[in-house]
Amino acid sequence: MSRQNYIFTSESVSEGHPDKVCDRISDAVLDAFLAEEPNARVACETFATTNQVIVGGEVGLSDKARLAEYMNRIDGIVRDCVKDIGYEQDAFHWATLKVGNFLHPQSAHISQGVDKDGAGDQGIMFGYATDETPELMPAPIQYAHAILRRLAEARKSGAEPTLGPDAKSQLSVRYRDGKPVGVSSIVLSTQHMHESQTSDDIRAIVEPYIRETLPEGWITEDTEWWVNPTGTFVIGGPDGDAGLTGRKIIVDTYGGAAPHGGGAFSGKDPTKVDRSAAYAARYLAKNVVAAGLATKCLIQVSYAIGVAKPLSIYADTFGTGQIPDEQIERIVGKCMDLTPRGIRTHLDLCRPIYARTAAYGHFGRAPEADGGFSWEKTDLTEALKAAV
Repeated sequence: MSRQNYIFTSESVSEGHPDKVCDRISDAVLDAFLAEEPNARVACETFATTNQVIVGGEVGLSDKARLAEYMNRIDGIVRDCVKDIGYEQDAFHWATLKVGNFLHPQSAHISQGVDKDGAGDQGIMFGYATDETPELMPAPIQYAHAILRRLAEARKSGAEPTLGPDAKSQLSVRYRDGKPVGVSSIVLSTQHMHESQTSDDIRAIVEPYIRETLPEGWITEDTEWWVNPTGTFVIGGPDGDAGLTGRKIIVDTYGGAAPHGGGAFSGKDPTKVDRSAAYAARYLAKNVVAAGLATKCLIQVSYAIGVAKPLSIYADTFGTGQIPDEQIERIVGKCMDLTPRGIRTHLDLCRPIYARTAAYGHFGRAPEADGGFSWEKTDLTEALKAAV
């Protein structure tokens, strides 16, 4: 019997966090290439530090002349991302930072397997869903994201002009009988504009937004608040701490509530199963829960480079399944083609929809009209029920 009463903690980081700045740039580069050619190949990494951004990795288009043209657009893409996030501080400003572009054509040895519809690499990918929130996500990470997203909205709208782009949140959620019922502690650190602002000043700004974001009754007189606990936080972003693509994989997924295969998402085109198969696994797990086949579901898939068929499919419903886990493993494989091409086709992934995923989580988001977050749809429920 699993524990039913406990406290579980997850953290999130804002779009202005140094690592998220890099994720955003890498995914914006990916979107630019996919807008030009749906089958473009991109594996883009970004590094950011004081007034400097370096972009590198592999890219590929069918027309090599156009590839050279797109290489020249990287500088503008970087600056547009940094500007939209909101960095205009002395040592990290979108207009004055230096951009180094070290992208190069994709390795022919890597592309040969992908061109035959195989996976772009070996690896294991996990998807997870639970009925503890309407989005079928773990509550700690879902609400940690929601707090930062709400504060970013207030900052960008001009409602809170003294808040800066860089921020982190952390929620310790109290569970009773296996269900989230409250918050034992809230940690919020946010960059601000004036050194004269104290931790109490920042709490007065952010507390109303936090209270409106969390479910009613979750904050009590026993909830501990830690707002800018170290004091002044004026120097933020890549000027305060270097950033790198792919360093927030737990923030990107389930906040530690479920396993992670180890591969980052941002900057990778959907032929890379690190990304596309993780999306497919989430899609399947979410549909299993939405179909009422379980209240909690973990799906794992594994691949070998150049091989199309997944090597294994594993399901775990943690004792909540209405049918045996082995049966879930069989039916998810029947209801969705889990080859790399099958995933890209089913979820319509070969389109420029990725920059928006770079902050506030890749999962637990609403599907969008242009195909964004298609892996969050629950349109497979009837097929799963029929397969049972």
